[in-house]
Amino acid sequence: MRSRTPDRACVEAVELARAAAEEAARPGTVGEHVGAVAEGDRVVTHLFACEEPGYRGWRWAVTVARASRAKTVTVDESVLLPGPDAMLAPQWVPWSERLRPGDLGPGDLLPTEADDLRLEPGYSGEDAPPPDSAVSEEMEQLAAVEEADVTAGPPAAQDLPPVRGSIADIAQQLGMGRARVLSRYGLHLAAERWEEAYGPRTAMAQAAPASCLTCGFLVPVAGSLRQAFGVCANEFSPADGRVVSLAYGCGGHSEAAVMPRPPQPPPPVIDETVIEPMVLHPERTGGSVEPGVPEEELGYS
Repeated sequence: MRSRTPDRACVEAVELARAAAEEAARPGTVGEHVGAVAEGDRVVTHLFACEEPGYRGWRWAVTVARASRAKTVTVDESVLLPGPDAMLAPQWVPWSERLRPGDLGPGDLLPTEADDLRLEPGYSGEDAPPPDSAVSEEMEQLAAVEEADVTAGPPAAQDLPPVRGSIADIAQQLGMGRARVLSRYGLHLAAERWEEAYGPRTAMAQAAPASCLTCGFLVPVAGSLRQAFGVCANEFSPADGRVVSLAYGCGGHSEAAVMPRPPQPPPPVIDETVIEPMVLHPERTGGSVEPGVPEEELGYS
């Protein structure tokens, strides 16, 4: 096994390495010598600090070597490399992964890849029609088509509608006339995204008096997502017009708020709405007032 002990002659060739770095770098940008690393037998890399603005933490790496039984040290290469504390540009990310919800604006086109996992082919028309079918000729022509072509552009540039009675026409009437539909993976991603935004784990749902499953403002959706999601139609709800989980809830639940009854005040201690007669001369009436006695006899003024 070869030793990794740095070669003495290569380690001492600091000025040779500096001269090579200064030749490759701009004048005055090669800083102090920060170390030497043994790369192999009689091969050493010298590191110099880089003083170039915008390259903080970078180092000039100059590799020198000495041939076997030779006394002369030569330069192999010089390159600028980032150090452990170097300031680096963020890692490049493809545009398809940089997109975020809301980035698509008017006039922007977002093409989907042919092998997009979120989509799968719609109807294929691969089944051969019965020989005695009335539309067997048209069905046979469509059965040879493996996949519908999707043409980019406005509706005027699209193909004409399918012939009446063909497989494409029937599929279109049944809602299956699209070239591609959501796959199970695409449905799963959408369900996770919607449930994260308007699901049972949100703070609004945790404080809600009831779930959307029993709310009259919930508009159910079609398809397999009907079992778990709907659209909120309450204009005062924070989820108005959004797809919400059936386990979501808010304070705008249709059955949560009951109009309170008007408060009933307690009976008054002194009833000021009733007139109580007072006798001016109780000794004349014996302390009581007989009903029907005129006010003049009671001594009222």
